[in-house]
Amino acid sequence: MSQQHGKILKSTGKWYIVELENGEIVECRIRGKIRLLGGLRATNPVTVGDNVILSDIRDEEGKGVITDVLERKNYIARKSTNLSKQIQLLAANVDRAYLMVTIKSPVTHLAFIDRFLVAAEAFRVPVTLLFNKIDTYSNEELEYTDALIDLYQTIGYNCHKISATNENDILFLRSEIENQQVMISGHSGVGKTTLVNQLDATLTLRTGEISTYHQQGQHTTTFAEMHALATGGYIIDTPGIRAFGIVDLDKEVMSHYFPEMRALIGQCKYHNCKHLNEPNCAIKEHADQETISSSRYQSYHQIMTEDESEIHRKKDY
Repeated sequence: MSQQHGKILKSTGKWYIVELENGEIVECRIRGKIRLLGGLRATNPVTVGDNVILSDIRDEEGKGVITDVLERKNYIARKSTNLSKQIQLLAANVDRAYLMVTIKSPVTHLAFIDRFLVAAEAFRVPVTLLFNKIDTYSNEELEYTDALIDLYQTIGYNCHKISATNENDILFLRSEIENQQVMISGHSGVGKTTLVNQLDATLTLRTGEISTYHQQGQHTTTFAEMHALATGGYIIDTPGIRAFGIVDLDKEVMSHYFPEMRALIGQCKYHNCKHLNEPNCAIKEHADQETISSSRYQSYHQIMTEDESEIHRKKDY
């Protein structure tokens, strides 16, 4: 039996939209149980960005049949909000993730940013932070935004201030994403879909209004979807994420996923220091002296000490 290779453009949990190597778009289902790569316990064994193998024989409804998933170079995932022992794959084979941040309407909390960055570090996904809606900010809010940019640039993350509706603000993105497979993420309402539409005039994705009750965006993207760009490459538009549960990462090495802490590993008195209450801890000393930012250390402390089920009760982490 011959096979076809394709790329997952959209997953709805049961059906998958696949682009074949010849450019044909096929609606597919999974045959039986797909082998979960790396022993993952995932709510969705296949995700956008995955490269898959299809049988060349269609099912009785004329749909394509996915028989296997090829090895991923990386992926980004969060803990499932419904099944705490499982994870939700957000995207696979990501060249770069862009996390969109707004300091109002809605507020992106620093704990959310840090958790996203930890997940990306763990799964080797480079991240750029896009601070959006700057055209709506007061001078004081712009100063706060600059302070956040200084914080994250200092520890090694690319940061940009943008207004997604301003063509000049996003010119740099056009060249960065050309022929790349990139992901746009963040809370609902931060402007992800507006940005995607601006980056490619051939795309007309639906945008939503901000909820006045929660100051959270309405969920206009139900499932992650990957769009082919006219300039080459792909862009993944993810659903608005309200909580980001850290996925089964070994807490013994959690500090490795904080670049500013990683640089100090080995300087503590104890080789197995968790950087919480141990004496002569280099990381704790730097946090006390604020050469490691208090917000970053607080995020680390929360991740290290929170109850496993606690994340599901939070609305903005």
